[in-house]
Amino acid sequence: MRDPCEGPGGKEEQEEGVATAAGRPAGVPEAKKGSDADSDSDQETEGAYGQGGQSQDTLYLRSCRAHSVVPASCFLRQGSNPELNLQHRGLGPQGARALASALTCNPDIKRLDLRDNGLCGAGAEALAGALSKSSSICDVDLSENQLGAVGARAICAALAGNPAVQRVRLAGNGLEEQAAQDLAELLLAHTGLKSLDLSYNQLDDQAGETLGPALAENTGLTELNVRWNHLRGPGAVAFTRGLEANIFLRVLDISYNGCGDPGAAAVGEALKANNVLEELRMSNNRISAVGALSLGLGLRVNQTLRILVVSRNPMRSEGCFGVLKSVQANPLSALELLDFSDIQVNREFDDLASSVKVILPGLRIKTAARRVEYKEELLPVFRPSE
Repeated sequence: MRDPCEGPGGKEEQEEGVATAAGRPAGVPEAKKGSDADSDSDQETEGAYGQGGQSQDTLYLRSCRAHSVVPASCFLRQGSNPELNLQHRGLGPQGARALASALTCNPDIKRLDLRDNGLCGAGAEALAGALSKSSSICDVDLSENQLGAVGARAICAALAGNPAVQRVRLAGNGLEEQAAQDLAELLLAHTGLKSLDLSYNQLDDQAGETLGPALAENTGLTELNVRWNHLRGPGAVAFTRGLEANIFLRVLDISYNGCGDPGAAAVGEALKANNVLEELRMSNNRISAVGALSLGLGLRVNQTLRILVVSRNPMRSEGCFGVLKSVQANPLSALELLDFSDIQVNREFDDLASSVKVILPGLRIKTAARRVEYKEELLPVFRPSE
């Protein structure tokens, strides 16, 4: 079985793929340079790329031939579409090298989606040059590509010098402690980055201690997703303390990490000072009733948080009651949704919820006993510029 980070198949298969994508039967040679066919092609593309320029498709096909890879037919079909979607195409490192040449000369692409292509570190390094030079690409999805520390370093370095990129997805890439420093430098250097998805990685305690100070100093990021990582213990505390000084972040998803009671307490302290955050998701973080009470201390004074999701935590009814009691004590609370899903509550909690709704009629409370429907994305925080 071929390694996903190795190149494509045999030469005959590759040549056949190139021929098919180019619109000629396999085994038929290309027209020689200087032929009438090439002259017509140059005239057709001259208007779009200038005198002597080459079309994007021509560049891509030649690049594929040079790197001995089969062209992705969907690339040719999408033409000058501002969104280039090449999900699940098995490009691999060699395919990324071929694609990079075409991207460098394409001023139309704004959204680049390369999710699940086995790019690995080598493919990321090949794309880095194109990403650093592009002035049009503002949305990049490189999720599920086995980038690792090498790929993260290449991509972060490329993006740090490109202010055009506003949204980056690096989910499911096996990013660990080694990648944290490069991610922290990206947060510090790229003030134009608005949304960053680092979910489904292996960022651990040490990574949290590295990313926390960077989050505190970051200027620009409005949405951060770190769900399904390993932020625990002191690392979780250091990371969540970054919220205290951050004045831009509006949405944070730290679900499924294991922050525990210390992390919840750190968030509670941060919410006392933070007057920007609007949506916080902390589902399944091993928060007990003690942690819930500490979190509630921040809710007593916070005036901006609109959505708080703490479902699937072992805080029991006592913890839910403590959080809701803190909200009741804050008449200036902006909360619109409290999600306690999969936490069974008692009659005392239900009575308190009824009282709180008199003070905050717009507040919706979701528990295991009461299923309240609500829109998943209440905050359209980020929209790539057209």
